[in-house]
Amino acid sequence: MINVVIADDQSLIRAGFRALLSTAGDIQVVGEAATGEEAVAIVRTVTADVVLMDIRMPGMDGIEATRQIRQDARLIDVRVLILTTFESDDYVAEAVLARANGFIGKNIEAKALIDAVRTVAANGSLLSSTATRQLMKRFRAARPLPCAGADALKALTAREQEVVMLLASGMSADEIADYLCLSPLTVKTHIGRAITKTGVRDRVQLVATALNSAQIEPQSGFADNNP
Repeated sequence: MINVVIADDQSLIRAGFRALLSTAGDIQVVGEAATGEEAVAIVRTVTADVVLMDIRMPGMDGIEATRQIRQDARLIDVRVLILTTFESDDYVAEAVLARANGFIGKNIEAKALIDAVRTVAANGSLLSSTATRQLMKRFRAARPLPCAGADALKALTAREQEVVMLLASGMSADEIADYLCLSPLTVKTHIGRAITKTGVRDRVQLVATALNSAQIEPQSGFADNNP
């Protein structure tokens, strides 16, 4: 069972997320928070696998709450999925710097949200294609984001490089599989090997490394709500 804490300052949104997640037989909500401070406190008192974290909350915001959770050695197994209306480049950059495990928009469809929670709980990482495009903008600005060196991708096979570049363009693993006529499992294997070979922490840093290594333009026509 995946234990989830929902952090959002709007009670109706929390209730909606709780109802939605309750339809998944393998997910249960074990706590709710209206502020960043409450989110941190609750995660320290319950057994949580994933925190569904809003950004804009009164007092401590979701970015700072994410930073505190991810830096706490006692909460090493807790994953944070940022879910917000505001997919701006500053928010995406700060979420990555705070070591969030995923960043998706609140316009995500119900099934995609459930899949996103499962992905993050299974030690995966994800960015919506909108967030990926904003991350690209940030890389082209002055402030860099954490990633491997520009030569890190040279250790990958041609196919692994192709998969990583498509991932960095905003495509999901399933979309890459369709595009390259591969199975989703094969694509995920390529991504996993690329993470290992480049020495990055997760998929988010892998995307950051790819963006830092080449001028990648986002693909058009792909939905933002696919993890």
